[in-house]
Amino acid sequence: LSNRAFERGYTTYTDFLNIQEISILSSIKTNSVATLYGGYTNAERCICAFSDSEVFTHPITCIKAEPLNQKFSDKLTHRDFLGALMNLGIEREMIGDIKIIDNVGYIFCIDRISNYIVENLSSVKHTSIKCTVADAVPQILNELPEETEFIVSSLRIDTVLSAVYKMSRSSASQLINQQRVFINSNIIYKDSVLLKDGDVVSARGYGKFIYSKAVNETKKHKIVVAIRVYR
Repeated sequence: LSNRAFERGYTTYTDFLNIQEISILSSIKTNSVATLYGGYTNAERCICAFSDSEVFTHPITCIKAEPLNQKFSDKLTHRDFLGALMNLGIEREMIGDIKIIDNVGYIFCIDRISNYIVENLSSVKHTSIKCTVADAVPQILNELPEETEFIVSSLRIDTVLSAVYKMSRSSASQLINQQRVFINSNIIYKDSVLLKDGDVVSARGYGKFIYSKAVNETKKHKIVVAIRVYR
């Protein structure tokens, strides 16, 4: 796709890439400029545009999936929405992030399947829903989470992971060994990596957070850190 954009002078697009694919992309030198976007500022799954032009639009639509009767609806989760979409025969790479706000799903998808989703996604779990193309992306998705303070013994990635997700250090190390932890979209291989201010950490199966800074030190010489955790 990069070579085609470079040789023929037009913009090409991938499907949605997961964080591991984005990590691979970041290690490759491309002939044309690669621009990642997932439909909103903090998206994890993104489409990559290869282009030498500054004027292009990523082919992404945001669909609002809202229960017909919110009072009697199930509590809907990411897994519920994704399962319903897969049951429609939609391939995973056609779908970006799925965010739930007040039990309403916001589904980011490739433009060409948006009408299909609107016309065919009528229920999630046991709840009847109505799908429409969202007029705008909810502003909250573009905002950073509030900072939360954690006490850690060091800034090692395994130590901070265990504090944020309430797991043992050995479990955090196992995640890293399984190549499921990324810093700034790059896969990491060592649990001794030290976090720097502003690092974005993603742990597949757990979530994402931004390490803001070290705030203070306790009397027992532990470090108080500020972290923005995506819920």
